[in-house]
Amino acid sequence: MTPRGTPGGTPTGTPGETPAETPGKAPGTTPGTPPEEPRPGRRARRTAVTSPRTAATRRPRYPATREIDEQTGLGEVYMRSLLRTQFRLALFVCTVLACVVGGLPLLFLLIPELREVELLGVPLPWAVLAGLIYPAFVLGAWLYVRQAERNERHFAELVERR
Repeated sequence: MTPRGTPGGTPTGTPGETPAETPGKAPGTTPGTPPEEPRPGRRARRTAVTSPRTAATRRPRYPATREIDEQTGLGEVYMRSLLRTQFRLALFVCTVLACVVGGLPLLFLLIPELREVELLGVPLPWAVLAGLIYPAFVLGAWLYVRQAERNERHFAELVERR
């Protein structure tokens, strides 16, 4: 039904009249029924007309995984943020390990008494640089993998939330 008129869309009454001006008709009444007299202080009842296609006006929402797969601008932003986070983590781990490896010779240079200490018959600098440094590398690698997986989990949660 159209907002003003009959099912065919033609206005009731004579052309140019609004439903309130139609003689003998009150808005919202059906033909053949007597019009209701509005009571003092009460407004006439209004009818809201809506379209059944309310979902048609909404813009479809694409998941962020589709943005990444199709390599759109937004997908590139997501990937850049993940790569930047992973790169920052890699730089941090490499810097810490470089400071440890580079700092040991400096430590032995600055404290000469450490050069004289022997560990199982091997001078301490040789023992540390030849064997004890590898567990530090393994520990650094384990911490890196653990943190990288955490970054990827956070990234996946961010993508799924969108």
